[in-house]
Amino acid sequence: MSGRRGWIKICGLTSSESVTAAMEAGADAIGFVFAASPRRITAAEAARLAGPARGHLRCVAVFKHPSAIEVNEVLDVLDPDIVQTDHVDAARLPQRAIARFLPVYRESGPLPTNPPRRLLFEGISSGSGRTADWNIARSLTGTTELVLAGGLGTENVVEAIRTVRPFGVDVSSGVEISPGIKSVQRIHDFVRAARAAFEELTV
Repeated sequence: MSGRRGWIKICGLTSSESVTAAMEAGADAIGFVFAASPRRITAAEAARLAGPARGHLRCVAVFKHPSAIEVNEVLDVLDPDIVQTDHVDAARLPQRAIARFLPVYRESGPLPTNPPRRLLFEGISSGSGRTADWNIARSLTGTTELVLAGGLGTENVVEAIRTVRPFGVDVSSGVEISPGIKSVQRIHDFVRAARAAFEELTV
């Protein structure tokens, strides 16, 4: 990740059209899901989809409580820039994943007393469309580069950025036509709205 505020990730991509849309819209990262989800794809599928984005977007492998075998397969096949999973999974990650680890903290669990340099703050359940607790998220932004996820969409991302003042935002279901199927237009609209809101913070 770059160190500038305004990092935008489009997560749960399953088609080449959505990858292209994320690139054309000006997102910073794309996520591929390897956890139980209607957005779950194989490492080989993710590697194929990620091909055109290499060198343009950061590729994120998204897990939840994976085994070391699962993570190693994705590292071998996809070679993601970032490995995202719940912070409690750190002990089970292969050593080569640690350097690219983006830990997920959830509003339902304990918050870090000594936060890592960057983290992703999420609601109770990923990909559910449920908005995370912005007040809790805001309480962490002074101590870490926080990526806000959970229930974001074009209709609320501006308010979320103004309220939380995060390092970045992460959207999945908020830019979908149906679970796992992204809308090209919604991706463009989300990135445009988020980018404008981040620009406000720098004025």
